[in-house]
Amino acid sequence: MYIVKKRMEISAAHRLSLPYESKCTQLHGHNWIIEVWCRSEKLNEVGMVVDFTHIKEKIQNKLDHKYLNDILPFNTTAENLAKWICDQIPECFKVMVQESENNAAWYEESE
Repeated sequence: MYIVKKRMEISAAHRLSLPYESKCTQLHGHNWIIEVWCRSEKLNEVGMVVDFTHIKEKIQNKLDHKYLNDILPFNTTAENLAKWICDQIPECFKVMVQESENNAAWYEESE
């Protein structure tokens, strides 16, 4: 099994929709760290699991310096964001989204 990991940083704003009082319901931003893990039993025709540039184009180019609530159709929690990112890349099996030094969420496909 071949595995690759792409790490990227994006700056983006969002606000959460919550049924309780929280400062996170106010507009705020993060310098998000995103790690995308991809795997394949065999390499493609050019010898890769997936081109790192294609991951960047699908994720970083779409989310960086954006207001996430305007471009994503769900409550923009780190958990939902991790799942959405995983769904964008067919070879992806795990995503970590870190919104601050102390707060991170993972989504991992079950085998």
